[in-house]
Amino acid sequence: MQDKSTVGNGLFQVIKGAGLALAFSFLAAVVFANILRFTPLPDSVIYPVNQTVKIIAVCLGTLVFVRGEKGFIKGGGIALVFTALSYLAFSSLGGDFSLSWLIFAELGVALFAGVVSGAVAVNMR
Repeated sequence: MQDKSTVGNGLFQVIKGAGLALAFSFLAAVVFANILRFTPLPDSVIYPVNQTVKIIAVCLGTLVFVRGEKGFIKGGGIALVFTALSYLAFSSLGGDFSLSWLIFAELGVALFAGVVSGAVAVNMR
């Protein structure tokens, strides 16, 4: 059994990592929206770019904040928290909270990115 400080530290790493991922995702969305506004890019590029930004956001949050042991669990936690928060945030901005199968696909991709980058993060140091 882990002591309370280890569990609390791991939870704090997950929260900080998800916060960084969310902040990066918001910033990238604003930059991308301005790029779309001033260039004649087709609408078909929006979804792939958004997914790429989400993967980069999860990897960034994981690589910056995950330390110690069980990086794959912490990375997966960052992916879960980030996916939930980004769904709520972007849905509230768009005014549409409808669920589709795409949210589960996004969750799966984010989990994969978080688990892999979490394992890398703890083994880089």
